Amino acid sequence: MKQIVLNFFIVVLMCLNSHAQFAPPAGQIGSTAIPADSNCFISWASQCTIYRGHVNISDPSFEYNESAYASYGEENWAVGQADNQVLSLGDSGIAILEFNPPIANGIGWDFAVFENALNDSFLEFAFVEVSSDGINYFRFPATSLTQTQTQTPGFGATDATKINNLAGKYRVLFGTPFNLDEITENELLHKNNIRFVKIIDVIGSINPPFATTDSHGNIINESWPTPFNSCGFDLDAIGVINNSENTFIKEEFSTNISIYPNPVSNSFMFLNSDSEIQEATIYSLNGQLLHAESIKSCFGSINIENLPSGTYFVKLLFKNNSITKLLIIP
Repeated sequence: MKQIVLNFFIVVLMCLNSHAQFAPPAGQIGSTAIPADSNCFISWASQCTIYRGHVNISDPSFEYNESAYASYGEENWAVGQADNQVLSLGDSGIAILEFNPPIANGIGWDFAVFENALNDSFLEFAFVEVSSDGINYFRFPATSLTQTQTQTPGFGATDATKINNLAGKYRVLFGTPFNLDEITENELLHKNNIRFVKIIDVIGSINPPFATTDSHGNIINESWPTPFNSCGFDLDAIGVINNSENTFIKEEFSTNISIYPNPVSNSFMFLNSDSEIQEATIYSLNGQLLHAESIKSCFGSINIENLPSGTYFVKLLFKNNSITKLLIIP
């Protein structure tokens, strides 16, 4: 009887997992996609090194344009702002990007990876790993709930709501964001000094000898094969939202700042007993600047009646420091 009950619960859990939903495509309610022209990006990758993968890893001798490896794009195409000029990795190819100043672990998303998917369903994925020293890399936990009974063909469709924490989830010029809080703490990783990001192509085959699995052991099914010189993940850019020089650092210094009421309706008050506040800025959760106001006082109020209901970041700038708080408008 116990085994029957156990089997029942396993089936229920499998059914629940198969219907689990993650963020939808760009432009839809609940999407986490960030447009390339968002002013939340304060810097971009400064250097890129690539290790190309095969055109078709299941047939290593297969060539396209006299090469068995992906060949489209140049390393410097992945440097700087996203512009739809991409670098193709090939099956299981790798790109390592460097950042100066380093990426830092702030409030919310810390960086976003851009791919060049032509639409919301022709998606090619990649794992994302980070490193402080260029030697020890740590991977973001990724989830794929795609079906694995039938191979998604080379130009087939993938449902973005079945994917989480894989780069390539969104269409061209919309970045997939990543939050360093989601990586387990490790003494070899300094989250406020991320100098390297590694992008690793997901092969996409459901054939076990070539399959790639997510953090839970699920095979990731995506458009495959794509036996061309532009095969695999097409890296456009990596945009930085928080870095070591200009970031929503969680606790930059100790202060006796108060913001009230919170939740707030038309305006909120601030009071600080330590030092004078120079400026207040309000950002969306995606990092878009919505309001900036010069303060130069220890006490005052800010009018926000033009902001819709939602959750925001309030960054208060002091002479030599800043602190960020969450603000809720019901």
